[in-house]
Amino acid sequence: MDLACLWLGLLLPLVAALDFSYHHQERMEAFLKSVAQNYSSITYLHSIGKSVKGRNLWVLVVGRFPKEHRVGIPEFKYIGNMHGDETVGRELLLHLIDYLVTSYGKDPEITNLINSTRIHIMPSMNPDGFEAVKKPDCFYSNGRENYNQYDLNRNFPDAFEYNNVSRQPETLAIMKWLKSETFVLSANLHGGALVASYPFDNGVQATGTLLSRSLTPDDDVFQHLAHTYASRNPNMTKGDQCKNKMNFPNGVTNGYSWYPLQGGMQDYNYIWAQCFEITLELSCCKYPREEKLPYFWNDNKASLIEYIKQVHLGVKGQVFDQNGNPLPNVIVEVEDRKHICPFRTNKFGEYYLLLLPGSYTINVTVPGHDPHLTKVVIPEKSQNFSALKKDFLLSFQGQVDSILVSNLSCPMIPLYKTLQSLSAATKPSLFLFLVTLLHIFFK
Repeated sequence: MDLACLWLGLLLPLVAALDFSYHHQERMEAFLKSVAQNYSSITYLHSIGKSVKGRNLWVLVVGRFPKEHRVGIPEFKYIGNMHGDETVGRELLLHLIDYLVTSYGKDPEITNLINSTRIHIMPSMNPDGFEAVKKPDCFYSNGRENYNQYDLNRNFPDAFEYNNVSRQPETLAIMKWLKSETFVLSANLHGGALVASYPFDNGVQATGTLLSRSLTPDDDVFQHLAHTYASRNPNMTKGDQCKNKMNFPNGVTNGYSWYPLQGGMQDYNYIWAQCFEITLELSCCKYPREEKLPYFWNDNKASLIEYIKQVHLGVKGQVFDQNGNPLPNVIVEVEDRKHICPFRTNKFGEYYLLLLPGSYTINVTVPGHDPHLTKVVIPEKSQNFSALKKDFLLSFQGQVDSILVSNLSCPMIPLYKTLQSLSAATKPSLFLFLVTLLHIFFK
């Protein structure tokens, strides 16, 4: 930790200690605004939109350069209170914010994390639902849905079947937000069970549904992410702490294996925003008593921090032309784990691939040109809060033809339903499907 960061941490003002109680919209806003004011050098507060009732969807960004995108600094996000009656995640994220800002410059790990990561935290995606709960209940209340009575975690486009529900303002705000940032890793926080659930939530035969699972091309990474969180939560890792619920070995489950879900946010993030997201169910009771909140914080604190650190797995870099100009919209993927909606460089020519230690062949492809193949080895021990850095210099003079890159985003349709009509560049390989089957049989 450099001396400047240490002095900055010591000079940052303190805010009043955050109590363990439920913070309704007015109190939550007051807390977020006080943090943004008192820690302006490492935080930035903004709203990405409004709920049906006009409540702000607040996001607090924590980072050394919180207001601006910096090349090489990965973007991470936590989203809480998607269902208004699932309240633990909302309060945990407020306490996470408090812990991060008060530890900066004092705790070397937190200081390095904030210096190397841009952390976006949305405590409540469904503020109307939270405010609608008049009589808290452990199992279900009328605050689950938004004000229009839509379940926001069934409201996104689905990659496997048509989801013709009316898109809600909260959902549209998230979709727009995802386009504005290059998110690499995220999690959404729920209640009603105690488990870390990973994609896919929906599926087809090609993803393994005949065997009661639906696996992504990055299943090894998703299992690692889920285990990373669950293993540090002493109750979640036991797998059987909720009465009358499923037994989840080691506190982890594949979403489809638990139950199929159409229009879920984690599948949407992975397929259309190339962001790895898992769902964290943090409490058997959806709306527990306030006096239980300190115990939830103690159980989840280490998991929340360790999960953020996983944004630095794998390999990252930029793609340039021969004159050193960054190239946007270039496909950058591991050769044997192609995504149905290809992962591409952003407007700065950046790419991020979350990968476990091992040897990989990276395929860099500009439409209409031969692929550029490069072998990389991800070391067992990652660098200090940084993925392996690997830039690519392509033999182009000037920018790639704008016609080729002007309209390359994947359409919001069930991509897996049109599998046979997709180009070879986006079609999951037969090899990957066979590997998936073998993985299931021998796991």
